[in-house]
Amino acid sequence: MSKKKALGRGLSALLSDSPEDEKLEVEVTSSAPSGSINEIALSEIEVNPFQPRQHFDAEALRELADSIKVHGIIQPITVRRLARNQYQLISGERRFQASKLAGLTSVPAYVRSADDQQMLEMALIENIQRENLNPIEVALSYQRLISECHLKQEELGDRVGKNRSTVTNYLRLLKLPPDIQIALRDHKISMGQARAIINIENPDQQLYIFKKTVAEDLSVRKVEELVRDLMAGKADTPEKPTAGPGANKEVVQLQSRLSSHFGTKVNVTTDGRKGEIRIPFLSVEDLNRILDILKV
Repeated sequence: MSKKKALGRGLSALLSDSPEDEKLEVEVTSSAPSGSINEIALSEIEVNPFQPRQHFDAEALRELADSIKVHGIIQPITVRRLARNQYQLISGERRFQASKLAGLTSVPAYVRSADDQQMLEMALIENIQRENLNPIEVALSYQRLISECHLKQEELGDRVGKNRSTVTNYLRLLKLPPDIQIALRDHKISMGQARAIINIENPDQQLYIFKKTVAEDLSVRKVEELVRDLMAGKADTPEKPTAGPGANKEVVQLQSRLSSHFGTKVNVTTDGRKGEIRIPFLSVEDLNRILDILKV
């Protein structure tokens, strides 16, 4: 399989590979032209501000650095030219950071032309296709492609090589309460268990099933059975949530409606005269999602 296909249809189309790129000829130049592969000084490259992943495993980086010391950079990073002798990463930050650890002063790089939106789209798609992301990271990346790159779900599916139902299943995960999203992110529950839980609309019932799943180490099939029984009224119903001192039925209902609206467990507290509404978020991307709902 060629390098072009390995990138995936969406990323390959965005990168607009040219015939010159296929030759993999490396040039050493102080101002690399777009559409070429060049040896570029690390000091001339700045990191990608649109990088979806902000944390990289330190041990894995050291291992990659050790490999680079022995074998060099096997796959070039991808950058865009900002000005003479100034570049910005599009993809390949792990290789970029590991090259610094390995003591390299320059790295081979594809030079591409891209605006900010294309940068974000390239970074997100490359991240989805090449990194071992957990389901919540994938879902957040999909959401950013839709909201920030203005892609429809069908277009997103084409970009990442997934059908619409797969994209929809990931996006639905963002409607789960934060506790469940964190558990999914930390691999305490599986994608199958989360997909079963999300069929229950009430956030408090979702949390009830989630806690029971973790406590009793239920299989996906058992979780699905529990969800069906709960929806049919055959299973125990969790206690209704309280909304702090002075809470009444209307406040509890408001809390439930807000939780459903924002796709996260909203907390309402009141003393009967004044109160507070708290909307938790999991990440900057999740905050942006909530702000979009608020139209702020």
